[in-house]
Amino acid sequence: MLQVGTVEDEPCLRADAARNRARLLEAAARLIAEHGAAGVTMEAVAAAARVGKGTVFRRFGDRTGLLMALLDHSSKKLQADFLGGPPPLGPGAPPLERLRAFGVAVLYRSAEQLDLQLAAQPDPTRKFAHPSVDALTTHVCVLLRQITPDADCELLARTLMGYLDPALIHHLTKQRGMSLERLEIGWADLVARLTRTEPPR
Repeated sequence: MLQVGTVEDEPCLRADAARNRARLLEAAARLIAEHGAAGVTMEAVAAAARVGKGTVFRRFGDRTGLLMALLDHSSKKLQADFLGGPPPLGPGAPPLERLRAFGVAVLYRSAEQLDLQLAAQPDPTRKFAHPSVDALTTHVCVLLRQITPDADCELLARTLMGYLDPALIHHLTKQRGMSLERLEIGWADLVARLTRTEPPR
């Protein structure tokens, strides 16, 4: 193997890689804004970013990896909000209030990005293991342990996250005609039933 550059050069190479990745994601975001998620192909992103198609594949693996990377920004923003933002989503509110606020935040975030969320759905072997999904599920599990410590909180967290699945939100809002307000009330009801607490008044 050829050694390129020196140890001192490595931070610069990492910065270049980060800039290139950001450029590719910006190109993909532009394509979504102009043509919807269906318009995002590896070839189209490569052309829009003026790089070779192989560069996009090396950076993201496949189209799903690219779309999941696009969702990472809003996912990280949501994580920052529930880890250090103001209550009730962030620390400082009782865990039950935080859990209710979490579901509402995810519900409306998914509704805003539904086209992208659906297009980014990975195959079942990757869906539940993706780091952003795992981070959200872990947060729900932590809150549940504070509310119902004697329950199987990991399984309950998966059940609650199933309610917030983008494919289900699409079905309920677009195909069944349900409003987001109804889904929000349904979330509060589900949380109350699973945690054996009173729903908010």
